[in-house]
Amino acid sequence: MSVIRIYKDSNLSHTTDLLFTSENNTKIRDCLEKIGVRFEQWHTPVSLSPGAEQDAVINAYKEDIDRLIAEEGYQTVDVVSLNSDNPQKAELREKFLNEHTHSEDEVRFFVAGHGLFSMHVDGKVYEVLCQKGDLISVPANTRHWFDMGPNPNFIAIRMFNNPDGWVANFTGDHISTHFNRLDN
Repeated sequence: MSVIRIYKDSNLSHTTDLLFTSENNTKIRDCLEKIGVRFEQWHTPVSLSPGAEQDAVINAYKEDIDRLIAEEGYQTVDVVSLNSDNPQKAELREKFLNEHTHSEDEVRFFVAGHGLFSMHVDGKVYEVLCQKGDLISVPANTRHWFDMGPNPNFIAIRMFNNPDGWVANFTGDHISTHFNRLDN
């Protein structure tokens, strides 16, 4: 089940200053919509396991991908498909854990598994535990980070307007170290 937790960003010693939490997808969508984040649930009729090849994942969800490309003009589509056997899992986790922005929207559709997406907006941190079927689109220049956990187990389709794909602008802020991590 997807979950949103909203915290004040001023309490960096711990995350006990919880302002709001919900497992209701409509409430999650409504909270995120207020900060410009798109949150939807897509049908996931094809069963794919983390570690699946990019072409298989894209082909399975081609109709949905094409619809979103037509709506938003995305130019690049790729797939992150990781399981706990990946020898680079620690380096990949660390790369995404640091607060960063992108000069364009970042879109992720979770085909399988889960991940913790955190956004730092207007003095608050919005943590969203995304599950299979969740689509999240973080607007350009929004401070955020992503945690796949120490033993990743997910497939996410990513879409970008930038032909180079995922290009991060790291903020140098260590705020992400003060908030929750995904522990499998």
